[in-house]
This record gives sequence, C-alpha cells and structure tokens, in this order.
Amino acid sequence: MTTLTLTPLLVLLLLLVPAVTSIGVNYGTLADNLPPPATVAQFLKTNTIIDRVRIFDVNPEVIQAFAGTGILVSVTIPNGDIPSLTDPWNARRWVNSNIKPFYPATKIHYICVGTEVLHWGPQSIVDHLVPAMRVLHAALVKTGIKDVKVSTPHSLSILLKSNPPSKALFRPGWDVGNLAPILRFHRETKSAFMVNPYTYYAYTPGNESYCLFKPNAGLYDKATGKRYTNQFDQLMDAVYVSMKKLGYSDVEIIVAETGWPSGGDPQNTHANVANAAAYNGGVIKKVSSGIGTPLMPGRKFETYIFSLFNENLKGPSLDEKNFGLFRPDFTQVYDIGIMHGSQSTSPSPKSPSTPKSPSPSTQKRWCVPKPDATDVALQSNIDYICSTGIDCSPTQPGGPCFEPNTVRAHASFLMNSYYQAHGRHDLDCDFAHTGTVASTDPSNGQCKYI
Repeated sequence: MTTLTLTPLLVLLLLLVPAVTSIGVNYGTLADNLPPPATVAQFLKTNTIIDRVRIFDVNPEVIQAFAGTGILVSVTIPNGDIPSLTDPWNARRWVNSNIKPFYPATKIHYICVGTEVLHWGPQSIVDHLVPAMRVLHAALVKTGIKDVKVSTPHSLSILLKSNPPSKALFRPGWDVGNLAPILRFHRETKSAFMVNPYTYYAYTPGNESYCLFKPNAGLYDKATGKRYTNQFDQLMDAVYVSMKKLGYSDVEIIVAETGWPSGGDPQNTHANVANAAAYNGGVIKKVSSGIGTPLMPGRKFETYIFSLFNENLKGPSLDEKNFGLFRPDFTQVYDIGIMHGSQSTSPSPKSPSTPKSPSPSTQKRWCVPKPDATDVALQSNIDYICSTGIDCSPTQPGGPCFEPNTVRAHASFLMNSYYQAHGRHDLDCDFAHTGTVASTDPSNGQCKYI
C-alpha cells in the first residue's frame, strides 16, 4: 500500500484554504418571473452547496417542494399573527395546519416567530412574543414534533452600541424585559438566538474595506486586546458580549439574514456586483472556515445569505430588487463558489440583472409600504410609529392625509414620517420587511409627504 506523505508546506496550505461546505439562503418570492418552487428545490439540491433555506411565510407549495430533498426549511410567522398564538388551542391548530402535513418529509428546521419584532413593535406584539414562542414550542412537543425549533430574528437595533465590541450591550428595557427571557427560552429548548447583521447599512466610503472583508488597518479593542479586520466579526462579537453580560454566552447564534445588493439606485454606488461578491463571498468563507471571531474562536455560525433570487416586484428601489445570488433563470449574478464543482476561489463579478435607471432630478427619497404588505402588518406599523412620538394627526379625521381612509394610505404617510425623522437610513424603512424606499414623491392632493 502506498503511503502519501504530506510536506509541512502542503499541510500549511491545506489548513489555510477554507473549504466552503454549505450555506443557507433566504428564499423570497416577491417576483412574477421566478421558477416553480419544485424546480428551485431540485436546482438547489443538485447544483449548489446550499443545504438550508428560510422562507418568509408558510407557503404550502414551497414547503412541499422541499420534501425528500434533505434541505432544511425554516418558516416564518407574520408579526401580526403572534398574539393569537399565545392561546394553546390556536397554536396547536397552527402546527396541525402548517407543520404536521409536511413533516417529516420536509425537514422543517426552525419556526421563526415574526421578524425583528422588538424593533418594529408595536408593544402589544412585543409583549406577546415570548409567550407565543413558549406556547408554540409546547404545541410542537404535544404533537410529537420534537426536532423543530422555535426562534425569532432580531435586527441589530437591539444593541445600544457595538463599537468597540467589549463595550457592547443590549438596549436598556429590551435587555432584561425581553431579551433575557428570549435567551432563557433558547437555553431551555437548545435553540439559537437569531440576528440579522447587515454591514451594507453601515457603509461609508471611509470604511468600505472594513465592511467588505478587504485588507484594512482594522479596529483595535483595547479592553480585550483583539483587533477586528472586518465589521461582520465586530457585530457578531458585539452580540456575544451583550449576551454574556446577561449571562447567556452559551446560547448558539444564527445569522438569519445578511447580504449585499449587486445593483441599486444611482445614489447608492456601493450597491454593485463587485461589492456584493466581495461581501457575500467573504461571509461564506468566514463562516465555513471554522475560524470564528476574535471572542468566539473556532465557532461556526449557521448562516443565511439574503437572498436567493433577484426579485423584480420588490422595491421600487433597485437595491431591494438586487440582493439575489441568482437570476430567475438560475444563472449566477456573480461566482462565489456556491455551485458544485466551482473552481472560483475569489469573487468573479458578472453584470447585474437589473439595469440602472436614469438618474433622478433629486436625491430626495420616501418610505412607502411594499406591494405585498398586509393591512395587519401595516396597522402594526401605524401603532408602533404613533407610540414613538411621531405626529400622527395628519392621518386623523380632518387631517390632510385622512383621505383615502385606508390602512395602507395612512401607513404610507406615517412610515415616511418616521423614516424622514430618523435620518432617512434604509434600515428605518424596513418595518419588518414591509417598507421600501421610493424615489417618486407619493404626495397626493392635500397630503404632502415631507
């Protein structure tokens, strides 16, 4: 028998080259040109290293499509449905309708109870979040389903500060009142704490390399003696330190969403193919390497890239339309090594799927509801906004924006008021994925948007 001898140099090279083994992806469907879910499921199984998906609803056609593929599927409960699930009977009925018919043929992995609930509220839904998670978990167990876990994704607005990571902490009020009970639930049920770290929204020309895993001087944390060479590590360690300060450093962390758009509105020049390839490629190599972070060495994070496809009905901002790894015809927007047999070790950009539109005459932007946002979700947005001190009188009877007297019209005006008041950051128009930034003034008659 021939013995293969590895030289020290070869061993070192093998250790330095990260093996991209698997990755998760968020599978959104807000488009009119996407392939059928069954075709998508077979494509992922046959052609990619993607071994888990997260969807933003409980679409039965999508869940059924992954039966027998071995791909893990995480589903999402809309924020507005959370209060009803604190009732054990309703929770049991929900499990019987949305999980049991597909389990175990479809490997349902997590049930995400809402999306960024603490950030978007309103308080009535926030107050029901942990009870709903506990009741839903109990309903799963009573149904005999013990390997489907329950969690809820958080935006990083849960952090009061993240720089430097050693000084990070959760926002007062949310820390003890909400996040400690959530983390206690995760410890008890051996489930993971989900976060959505987007370095895209923290981008400035001065920190581009730090956001994109490119060579840079980095950030030195004097308290720990650790140097951070990318913002992803910084954000993850900020979450870890905040958890540790509450006594829950043992709870696993899942990256439920992270990504970078390959195209955007003319003013967002950092939304381009090269940056998207650099960021998403960097994330995949980071989480696949097993290196971990400065404060969590050797730790691997279950991670979901946002998103699978470019979705042409999102927007109207081009950023929203261009977060996808693939075009609807399954061609890659850029090559970052997720196809089986890919030889790419560095990003290979291709042209984005959506051409840039002519530059608008003004840089003014407005926040409006997405076309698929439900009235329940939009009413939750209204309740939250009005609880923050934003002037809601224009949408009250007699106000200039009372007509048309619909939830969508009122939500549109108030969501924009909130967005403008908070500095016009894209994150402040997210509203649990129900808002989007528009470049066309939505003012109508006497109702003038600021």
